[in-house]
Amino acid sequence: MREFLIYRLGQFLAMALPLKAAYFVAAFFARLQYALSRKDRLIVYGNLRAIFPDEEEKEIARLAKEVFVNFAKYLADFFRFEKVDKRFLAEKVKVMGRENLDGALKMGKGVIALSAHIGNYELGGAVISLLGYRLNVVALDHDNKLINDFFIGQRARTGVQVISVKSVLRNCFEALKKGEVLALLGDRDFSKHGIITGFFGKKTLIPKGPAAFSVKTGAPIVPGFLFRMPDDTFELRFDKPISYRATGDREADEKEVTGLCVKVIEDYIRRYPSQWYMFRRFWL
Repeated sequence: MREFLIYRLGQFLAMALPLKAAYFVAAFFARLQYALSRKDRLIVYGNLRAIFPDEEEKEIARLAKEVFVNFAKYLADFFRFEKVDKRFLAEKVKVMGRENLDGALKMGKGVIALSAHIGNYELGGAVISLLGYRLNVVALDHDNKLINDFFIGQRARTGVQVISVKSVLRNCFEALKKGEVLALLGDRDFSKHGIITGFFGKKTLIPKGPAAFSVKTGAPIVPGFLFRMPDDTFELRFDKPISYRATGDREADEKEVTGLCVKVIEDYIRRYPSQWYMFRRFWL
């Protein structure tokens, strides 16, 4: 109950304050959390150090603090979904590479939108939905029903369809069969059934969902990421579909496609390391 009340308080402040003020308050609490939570601070620091082994300590510390601030702003944006509409899109979001998504949809097999815990993936989903695409996202169920309903409700405000992990296979296949967009995050495995893959040169467990659905159905994978710009506007980017040569060996093809997905995610993390929200030890 306490955690739910914190979320609702955050939403109240985010909705009541002007956007800049909401970001200011969010950043204040983020810096406080950075200062007080040694455990979280060291985890983020260690993940960044693994990515940039030769970077100076001062720069890693700066990036780590920015991770906390950007994540707090991400939450502020999520709490303000009631105010995310087409006017918001016109004023705050630049869409790049939309033709890649449209071209992939024309294949008639649905599209797997590959993203990660980077940028603002929740807002990215809302934007895709408001652009007129039928978007489905797979989300973990929160143990607390009040919090779970709160998160589902926020996503639903912008038309995003939430697929529970309890019925993930059937609903994901149905979404692709209908020619819709299925958004999956490809950097953190929650199932314990992922694929062990090199990530920045070290082994970790990567979810195989994007590759498995693509290999099984033929649906193209289109990388799609929404990043915060220095002026707190956003860029939503769609890359060209991930291309690979199918061998007919399902397991081998899934590993190949997963490796290609990882390369895309690695590239964006290198470019936006302070927007990669990985508050746990990532590597095996």
